[in-house]
Amino acid sequence: MYDIAIIGAGVTGAAIARELSKYDFRIIVLDRENDISCGTSKANSAIIHAGYDAEENTLMAKLNVEGNAMFDRLCEELDVPFRRNGSLVVAFDDEQLVHIKKLMQRGINNGVPALSILSQEELLKREPALNPEAKGALLAESAGIIDPMLLTISMMESAVKNGVHYRLNFDIESIKNKGGVYILESGGDEIEAKYVINAAGVFADKVHNMAAKPSFKIKPRRGQYFLLDKIDGNIVNSVVFPCPTKMGKGTLVTPTVHTNLLIGPSSDDLDDPEDLSTTDELLEKARIGAKLLVPKLTTRNSIRTFAGMRAEPDAGDFIIREAEGAPGFFDAAGIKSPGLTAAPAVALYMVEIMKKSGIAFTAKKNFNPLVKRKLFIDMSESAQSALIRGNPLYGRIICRCENITEGDIVDSIRRSPGATTVDGVKRRCRAGMGRCQGGFCGPRVQEIISRELNKPLEEVVLEKKHSYILTGKTK
Repeated sequence: MYDIAIIGAGVTGAAIARELSKYDFRIIVLDRENDISCGTSKANSAIIHAGYDAEENTLMAKLNVEGNAMFDRLCEELDVPFRRNGSLVVAFDDEQLVHIKKLMQRGINNGVPALSILSQEELLKREPALNPEAKGALLAESAGIIDPMLLTISMMESAVKNGVHYRLNFDIESIKNKGGVYILESGGDEIEAKYVINAAGVFADKVHNMAAKPSFKIKPRRGQYFLLDKIDGNIVNSVVFPCPTKMGKGTLVTPTVHTNLLIGPSSDDLDDPEDLSTTDELLEKARIGAKLLVPKLTTRNSIRTFAGMRAEPDAGDFIIREAEGAPGFFDAAGIKSPGLTAAPAVALYMVEIMKKSGIAFTAKKNFNPLVKRKLFIDMSESAQSALIRGNPLYGRIICRCENITEGDIVDSIRRSPGATTVDGVKRRCRAGMGRCQGGFCGPRVQEIISRELNKPLEEVVLEKKHSYILTGKTK
């Protein structure tokens, strides 16, 4: 029996788990996938938004601004790379200039700091590669870039260090309430909990409907991206947006914290929340949109295209509340962009809602906020030498594109929650994230996973439960 079961191990579920691990509860996080951060949290724009987009007096606006302010300390505690490089919303005509001034006023009303309008001259001085036809831009200095996968994994690792349990490959099939206890069932297995938090992303409406009367609907909205090689990583220094539309913030161009360049997303509504395919048509739209902002940009140095799914709520705002008619069942649903930014504030807000519902909270005296991780390549020469002397695995480069050692890979597997798949290693230590996308290091990563987990090589999967890579030896 658990006090709290959290459904979903994305950035929202992980942030809530970490926040609740500060209190004296028995907690478990459940996820339908093979690993942490396998949904929207692994496939997004990797941006910490300033907070001028959301309509005033909404939860999105409140939690975006509050969440943004938490990231310096949060990323220091979790050893996650984060950089406040600022964002620009670029205007190309007088109508768009009026719109960015409205965005600025909305941001001021929302409490966003350090907003200003740049003239054409100021804009092109800051970002020389931008289209010279741009007339100006809204600058938000508090915006930044982050590794969203590592953030999610590190928050879960922090939660686990502070006593939280987790179960993967636990796809919720039914939720029943018997005598004030929720029973969550998956494939014949059952988890019992006094309280349940629904952070199931694009599946949140389906999970909600298992425990309560339908009250909202989630529309899956797919976004497709290009990831460009590091040789294009310095074309722009800021996060660059066009003026937004009703379908979203538009196709952006942004550097990543790992010095690549990201272009996207496109935007299309789907019925299938698991359709993460990419299409020539929508990638071409993203490419055209990016070239409008940065004319010299090409996609010939693209090393990967991918798609992510956003959880678009019909309510138009975050849904964070106790479900009507289901005491002790709490929704954290419709957490679309700026959900990554808002996540730590969503967690605090959830705690307040649970307290108001009458749940007693007792703070732990021994909560440890720190998670330490450092790749071999990021260490000083003296530290590298000392590490190799203690563990020769750090002297063997496996991923040449990113300079990731065997020691880094083994560490990513042995942590908790640790990697059990090829993509799980990639998310934790970037092996396979470089120019060749695992073309050279992939087989060695599989061998290391096989060895460390003591499982046959044929059972090592790419990511999902049945995404097998090998079937057996041929010679």
